[in-house]
Amino acid sequence: MTDAVHYFLDPSSTRAVIIGLLYLAGGIGFVLSLKWMSDAKTSRKGIFAGEMGFLLAVIGTLVMPGITSTGYIYIAIALLIGAAIGVPLGLLVPMTAMPQRIALSHAFGALAAGLVGIVEFYNYTPEISGFVMAVLGIEIVLGCLVFTGSLMAAGKLQEILPQRPFVYPGQIFVNFGVLGVAIGFIVALVINPGLTWAIPIIIVCGLVFGVFLIIPIGGADMPTVIALLNAYAGISAALLGFVLSNNLLIVAGALDGMSGLILAIVMCRAMNRSFSNVLFGAFGQLEEATGEHGEMGSIRTASYDEAGDILKNSRLVVIVPGYGMAVAQAQHKVRELADTLAAEGVEVKYAIHPVAGRMPGHMNVLLAEAQVPYDQLLDMEEINPEFPQVDVVLVLGANDVVNPSARHLKSSPIYGMPILDVDKAACVMVVKRSMRPGFAGVENELFFNEKTLMVFGDAKDVMGELITEVSGNRDSINV
Repeated sequence: MTDAVHYFLDPSSTRAVIIGLLYLAGGIGFVLSLKWMSDAKTSRKGIFAGEMGFLLAVIGTLVMPGITSTGYIYIAIALLIGAAIGVPLGLLVPMTAMPQRIALSHAFGALAAGLVGIVEFYNYTPEISGFVMAVLGIEIVLGCLVFTGSLMAAGKLQEILPQRPFVYPGQIFVNFGVLGVAIGFIVALVINPGLTWAIPIIIVCGLVFGVFLIIPIGGADMPTVIALLNAYAGISAALLGFVLSNNLLIVAGALDGMSGLILAIVMCRAMNRSFSNVLFGAFGQLEEATGEHGEMGSIRTASYDEAGDILKNSRLVVIVPGYGMAVAQAQHKVRELADTLAAEGVEVKYAIHPVAGRMPGHMNVLLAEAQVPYDQLLDMEEINPEFPQVDVVLVLGANDVVNPSARHLKSSPIYGMPILDVDKAACVMVVKRSMRPGFAGVENELFFNEKTLMVFGDAKDVMGELITEVSGNRDSINV
């Protein structure tokens, strides 16, 4: 074992007390972070609590006995390299690419955990207990599969890899066969830890299984997959904490694992999906074009001045943000339009679907960035009963989450998914670049509804035009 981690520390010593207090404060910071980030009003405070928790955890680890001056130099170099990569990612990656950036963070965090587990195995060998070997084996497999799985998820979200699920006969048996080989060699190592040549095989199996686990899953399920991979990464970290006798790592890993699992469950419920369907289904396959446009009817379009007049003369307008708004970075223009409507005596609310965008809370974060009041953001359960009394629903780049076919079309891959009942409003305006299907790849009945008006264009540009029409600035310019 490495002296830096496994050095014996007298529990009654001053250093042990200091480290214990730092770890305790760090753990409290992690718990408070999760609690506060569950509410938009306290989310900034939650992020700060998490940051402080990690800072205290790092300080507590650095004051551990046994770390040499050379070790501190290596740590400093690693910190500089990490900061050189992390700071640009944090500053330059747009909100629209945040899900894939998070997937990359999961990938490298899992890789780090896996590498530490591998090093610990060779440090322990040949004096290693069966329990420690079993824990290390599972930890290494989880770290490796989360690494490659997260890279695959990031590739699909970035559309570097195909969105379609890659499915072939007997795929499940192949997947579990690869996993079975890894488990078999872990059992062999528990019996005989001297079989050090088995570790590379376990590593390869874990890496391959991560790829095989993700390729049959469609792009529409990638946010849920990321949540599940986050849970696996947390479990891996917690297992490593047991091996290293690091209580804080156990606590942090358990919190990470359970929060990821809960998030995945919430997202699956929001899409009416089960874990088995997400992991082994083929959600996201594109429907073949069979003249559905003609069967559904024709679409109706609206000009900017028509749309502006309808909005201006409304009593209640509900804005439904989607990924199209995020891509166009139109959240500030949306807030400006809402303020302009409010100045005309129009009440404005926002309807937020749990899986709008590509990650939970995606729309909330964007609108909070534009300083939209929290009390105007209503979740699906709150806003759905109000739609029959709504004059106009303004859909900005949302697609699958407002598709009425989810209620009745059993052949649709989104059948049963809870949606925003925007079609029950008096009028629906849909702002889109084109008639292209949403992330699930299915046609949207809403676009052909007799109450729907399509306003084609970039969401940010359209919002600018509508602001001009509602405020009457164009008339004053013409005069």
